[in-house]
Amino acid sequence: MNFSKIKSLVLITLLISLSSSVQDTPKILIIGDSISIGYTPFVKKHFEGKAEVFHNSGNAQHTGTGLEKIEEWIGDEDWDIIQINWGLWDLCYRYPDSKVQGNRDKINGQITFPLAEYEQNLDEIVKLIKAKTNAKLIFVTTSYVPEHEAGRFTKDPQKYNMVAKKVMKKHSVIINDIYKSSIPIHHQDGKGNNDVHYNSEGYKKLAALISGFLEKEL
Repeated sequence: MNFSKIKSLVLITLLISLSSSVQDTPKILIIGDSISIGYTPFVKKHFEGKAEVFHNSGNAQHTGTGLEKIEEWIGDEDWDIIQINWGLWDLCYRYPDSKVQGNRDKINGQITFPLAEYEQNLDEIVKLIKAKTNAKLIFVTTSYVPEHEAGRFTKDPQKYNMVAKKVMKKHSVIINDIYKSSIPIHHQDGKGNNDVHYNSEGYKKLAALISGFLEKEL
């Protein structure tokens, strides 16, 4: 065999190896609201060289949005893990005349989705996901709501998390329960007692909860 043929064979072997390597890289899709948007960059950094991490386009908002867009977000990709979360928007009260960002108003407003509708929507979303993909599915519980948040009650995340866990257990979906851990993180690195969001350090801490859990499930 001459040198040129050997060189060609080596090149072909290398290309096949590289192609196999790319195909074998796990793919993770994170679907969620602004809290997940905040921690996803840190999750991506954690998995550099180990997995590809993506977030759905935009904000997944509430379960109503999830029902409309879940199939579009999943697309035709061969996902290894799909992580989902809805809750903070579902339990939010909004009033058209409120001047607070997002028309939030837990005194005069109407809740986006009561518990029964939230449960029904989540159930349907999980069915849609399972019908479209064989990816491992993980649900992340809703994080802490501070006392003076304009459109949300502090006690509601626990109620919505209980309902979500019921749905996930029904469908054998893995649960990453970050609620209790999110409380001290928010107290230390939240944006205030009237805001559900976090500063950069807070999102970094939440990302550690997410990354560690995802790593065990890959």
